[in-house]
Amino acid sequence: MHTGSCLCGAVEFEVTEELKAPDACHCDACRKSTGHYLVSTDVKEDALKISGEENISWFQSSEKVRRGFCLMCGSTLFFDAIFKDWIGVSMGAFDKPTDTKLAMHIFTAEKGDYYEITDDLPQNEH
Repeated sequence: MHTGSCLCGAVEFEVTEELKAPDACHCDACRKSTGHYLVSTDVKEDALKISGEENISWFQSSEKVRRGFCLMCGSTLFFDAIFKDWIGVSMGAFDKPTDTKLAMHIFTAEKGDYYEITDDLPQNEH
């Protein structure tokens, strides 16, 4: 089991399955919502238990996606692909150790111009 929380602790969660290797999303929406880019792992909805749900604000960022933030401290926590059976959980919100390693970079065509991706991981432009 893996646990995590927002910065202030108003939202806590646990994941009851092994964490999949995360990806780093460099799309415009992820960059603007996090201030850099979003590294998250996909978790089956029934494997995610959340306490403090009343402290989550959901922002509908597109027809297919909503993003969950802590109402108190603003931590980026969840990426909910509405028509899927999984939810993305921000890797930075997990308590250590996560026992994972970054698998790939996605939407690299939209990455910020102020940094370079310098690792040897796969990169998908979309």
